[in-house]
Amino acid sequence: MNEELVYPFERTLGIVTLVLGTIVWIALVVGTMGVALAVLFVLWLLYLFAHSALIAHIRGDGVELTEAQFPDLHAHFAACCEKLGLSPRPRAFVLNGNGVLNAFATKFLRTEFLVVLSSVVDAMDRHPDGIRFYVGHELGHLRRKHLRLQFLRWPVLWLPLLGAAYSRARESTCDRHGAACCTSPDNAVRALSALAAGAVRWEKLDVAAYAKQVGDARGFWMSFHELVSGYPWLTKRAARLLHPSAALPRRNALAYFFALFVPYAGPLGAGVGFAVIVYIVALVAAIGLPAYQDRIVQANLTQSVVGSAAARDALARYYGENRAIPRSLDDVDVPAQLPNGDQLLLDTDHMILVVKTRYGDLIFTPTSDRQGNIAWTCSNGKGLAASRVPAACRDM
Repeated sequence: MNEELVYPFERTLGIVTLVLGTIVWIALVVGTMGVALAVLFVLWLLYLFAHSALIAHIRGDGVELTEAQFPDLHAHFAACCEKLGLSPRPRAFVLNGNGVLNAFATKFLRTEFLVVLSSVVDAMDRHPDGIRFYVGHELGHLRRKHLRLQFLRWPVLWLPLLGAAYSRARESTCDRHGAACCTSPDNAVRALSALAAGAVRWEKLDVAAYAKQVGDARGFWMSFHELVSGYPWLTKRAARLLHPSAALPRRNALAYFFALFVPYAGPLGAGVGFAVIVYIVALVAAIGLPAYQDRIVQANLTQSVVGSAAARDALARYYGENRAIPRSLDDVDVPAQLPNGDQLLLDTDHMILVVKTRYGDLIFTPTSDRQGNIAWTCSNGKGLAASRVPAACRDM
């Protein structure tokens, strides 16, 4: 049963999106020297608080299905869970749909929820298999663990063709789960058709005629708009429910080319969703790139600290032997330029050594004990931000 309920391309697309998404996250974390982890944690907290509002609404305003509360609906829910081998069961609720025909599954931390809108319950009142279809479809998302690891996939789900294809494959899989909870494919199609014909007219639907409309799915425009959508056309879904192995119209080849230029972002819509993703990536870059640049500067300045060590040692020896500050660097046989191009300047009043680098000045200030031993402290000078001072300087 496991194999026949999974749409053929879902597993492949799931693996591809998971691998590519994981690679992107790793690249972001490495490329921003770990700063992206902090940003991701903040984003996760924002998502957690936002999603908690939905969960609070479900638990606070919804009606939970139990053996005592709406026992008829609970019986359909329990039968479908058993049919699909789903254990433990999610918590199931009915919410006011205000005319919207829908159901959805969600997950908060470790708890899974199934929500059926009252509009579906009322529309399918005389069609028990209709309730089971909608319940089974959403249980399919939970059974196939579509809500897990989505965060890892998220960076690549907006990619043209790929994200939409994965979404359509998941919906086709869940249609099969919904049909498995029904007594016949015909009943599953009748339930599905309510999304097109409405809460009343679905009862008079000619199922065979509706499935034949799948022939209209061919052509450039029909192909293009399906390729950028996360749902197959309803006529295709109906045809697949009636005949899972039926040959459906092939998509127009040119539509694939144009669909390559339309990012996918699920229910947010291509343009808005893409803009949100660009904003988040830009935010990560805005925070991470300066930190990355600081690390590069620190690495180069570490060479300046190490390269000027010989000059500081020579100045310390001269002072220890003569109890006086040398009049110039020439007095201690120290060149005024390091091999990397940094310039050395000596303050002959206080024996302060200034290393002028392309990133700014490093200032080395001496202190002397009673025996004439010199210890150096390092700090940033003109043009050098404190955040760019290397550890080798701060630890002196």
